[in-house]
Amino acid sequence: MTHLVFFEKPGCGGNARQRAALQAAGHTLERRNLLTAPWTRDTLLAFLAPLPMADWFNRAAPRIKSGEVVPEALDADAALALLIAEPLLIRRPLMQNTTDGSRHVGFDTDAVSAWVGLEPSAQRPASLEGCSSPTHACRTGDHHAAV
Repeated sequence: MTHLVFFEKPGCGGNARQRAALQAAGHTLERRNLLTAPWTRDTLLAFLAPLPMADWFNRAAPRIKSGEVVPEALDADAALALLIAEPLLIRRPLMQNTTDGSRHVGFDTDAVSAWVGLEPSAQRPASLEGCSSPTHACRTGDHHAAV
């Protein structure tokens, strides 16, 4: 199986379910704190560049949900600066395959299964992206849904 670097928000119930799905499939994880990682323009773009800029953002982050931050109103440079300054706004998890260096953003189960493989399960939802409820461990109100 694969060893993945898994950038997460500590305490997030959604990230816990995502980790469990990866580990059930036999993958090993090196967990890192997304909020305290030393992000630079280049390190963040290594994950985000293949995606449309609006998909770089965690749509359930409080500042986005409130309308204070509107990703579509930003250019790429402003978006990167904002994400580096406020990592809570980054769509998560960010994952890197240590074998081939490939990277993935978010946790759509079909996409993750195609990327590194997941155990087939009739019980697994189509997407494990996001927290399951506001009462779970994502205490900041950062409960994101699939983008």
